[in-house]
Amino acid sequence: GTHRLVSPDVHFKRLGLLVIDEEQQFGVGQKEYLKALRQSVDVLTMTATPIPRTLHLSLSGLRDLAVIRTPPRNRQPIITHMISWEDETIEDAIRLEVDRGGQVFFVHNRVESIPEVAAKVRRLVPDLRVEIAHGQMSERKLEKVMTEFVRGDIHVLVATAIIENGLDLPNANTMIIHRADYFGLAQLYQLRGRVGRSHQRAFCYMVVPPNLPQETERRLHLLEKHTELGAGYRLALKDLELRGAGNLLGAEQSGFAQAVGFDSYLRLLEETVTALRSGGDGPAARQAVPEVSATGATYIPDSFIPDEGQKLDFYRRLSKVTDLDSLERLGTELRDRFGPLPNEASRLIAASRIRILGGRLGVERVLATGETGRVNFRRGTMPKLTSLRDAMAGREVEVEVRRLQPLSLVFRQPGSKDVTPIIVEALERILEEQRELVVTGQG
Repeated sequence: GTHRLVSPDVHFKRLGLLVIDEEQQFGVGQKEYLKALRQSVDVLTMTATPIPRTLHLSLSGLRDLAVIRTPPRNRQPIITHMISWEDETIEDAIRLEVDRGGQVFFVHNRVESIPEVAAKVRRLVPDLRVEIAHGQMSERKLEKVMTEFVRGDIHVLVATAIIENGLDLPNANTMIIHRADYFGLAQLYQLRGRVGRSHQRAFCYMVVPPNLPQETERRLHLLEKHTELGAGYRLALKDLELRGAGNLLGAEQSGFAQAVGFDSYLRLLEETVTALRSGGDGPAARQAVPEVSATGATYIPDSFIPDEGQKLDFYRRLSKVTDLDSLERLGTELRDRFGPLPNEASRLIAASRIRILGGRLGVERVLATGETGRVNFRRGTMPKLTSLRDAMAGREVEVEVRRLQPLSLVFRQPGSKDVTPIIVEALERILEEQRELVVTGQG
């Protein structure tokens, strides 16, 4: 069925398998609604160009991915050009196709102005039959136009993106996409796939205005470059790179995860995948990594690293650091390449240091708010605190044991705006005395 299957009045008796074809056409809400009908439903999605969110889920290990790279026999790559509107060029493209016995798709995705565009095309090729097709036409009229086009009675079909899916017309081997800059990368790839469905060489012309925004021009050049068969996967990877991975916790199917911070986002994702693969229930599989909350911003400011790609690379590397030496080298590299660390970046490094130290000591949660910090250990974890007591003696730092099981330590440094350095020093002292990852027991 179509989207009609997600209507509230459609009920399934025993839903076990959900197959979604052309997955990029469905929203997250529709897919989640179908999956919610039954908790154990198996889902198979099929698409030539997966949306960034779905591709990232697959690359992260949350979903399995299979790529079919074998094209149909005798299928040839589609020659793709990005051009400006010139009457002579458009006319030549149409006549070249018609002269070899083929037909032309002319895509204009604005219903209100499609009659004007069709009239302009008719003036260019007055001896050819040009017709219009779009979704607001009556069912009978649209069916009549499409039937005549399939029979070969129409030379040029001026249509909206309604032709994007479901058409297999071997005789139509030239497509002209008017204002291609209005389309997304995946949609352009889907449109282009409507031609070249036979042994004939196919052509796609993307008509754009001059002085395009840099990002738009970059997107269209990708399509112009990747014309080989099975290029959808590569384009989807580039789409993921350009638009971001989307939101696993919401409905956004693209975009970067600034809401939770890229460092936290990648760490949470990796922990969850590990938990699911190990058969754990989540928290038990993540007990090596403590939760760290601190007041003040913890990120890399644009003024420190302006380039978004370099910044994301450092976030990625920081999320994968598991030992103090590697963290120290990363901090040194940041200072060598970009200068002294701003406060936000220093807090980010400190938070990572606390996570590594806390993971070795069995810390469950660290909370730092101004002059007060709290460290909660996991139940059954009792580290030695002798060196910590000696280190804090004579200093303006109060250390309180709030409770013993599970152990909870509270640090206070009156007048301090950030107690995080004290927590780092305390964990380092405890780890130094431990000489091992963690001592467990009840006493």
